[in-house]
Amino acid sequence: MQYAQANLLLVSASKADNTPYLSHAKSWLTAHFGTREVLFIPYAGVGMSHADYTQRVATALAGTATGEQYIQVRGIESYADPKQAIANAQAIAVGGGNTYVLLKTLYERGLLDPIRRKVAAGTPYAGWSAGSNIAGLSIRTTNDMPIVQPPSFKALGLVPFQLNPHYTDYVPAGFHGETRDQRLAEFMAIEPHTPVIAIREGTALQIKAQQMHLLGEKNGFVFRDGRKLTIKAGANCSQWL
Repeated sequence: MQYAQANLLLVSASKADNTPYLSHAKSWLTAHFGTREVLFIPYAGVGMSHADYTQRVATALAGTATGEQYIQVRGIESYADPKQAIANAQAIAVGGGNTYVLLKTLYERGLLDPIRRKVAAGTPYAGWSAGSNIAGLSIRTTNDMPIVQPPSFKALGLVPFQLNPHYTDYVPAGFHGETRDQRLAEFMAIEPHTPVIAIREGTALQIKAQQMHLLGEKNGFVFRDGRKLTIKAGANCSQWL
């Protein structure tokens, strides 16, 4: 693994089934961050201000289901110098939204390398949806519409694979567009040896001490070399690091 000290929590989505915003991931996030203040990066949000997005996350993480712990959240938009904010961060969280908007903004503000350095030093990082997408090698396996054009699809590269959050193999009756599996098969046709880890809503990848586990009660999948391999719920999947 490129970042031997990496401490990552890559959540598929902000919701699972009909649960409230981030509620299914609260216990994971609380265990991941501990008592650290979390620097939140809201750049993926479209249709809301960065401050409003930060407030939504802060409210959702104000306590665990039992009210025993509080995650303190501060948005990067509240700092005059975002690079310094990352340098001083005790922990980093990146929210979901549009992955292209997120990556374009990170490039424009010169924040990719500062985030990489912090993760390399062991600072806890968590993302969900787009925030998980950018932890991979590139954003070429995102589900989002490219409403803006970043200078490159190359992402943080915190892990040596692609990610596909919100994975589903559900196909509605009468649907004639490409299924998710077909789209990922197209990626494999171009880059057969680059793994794509697909994680369903309600699950997450936890990476710590060069070990990776699939959290949650649903299986995940690896698409590589023209094959679809199953990762059992709760399994150690460190072979993909």
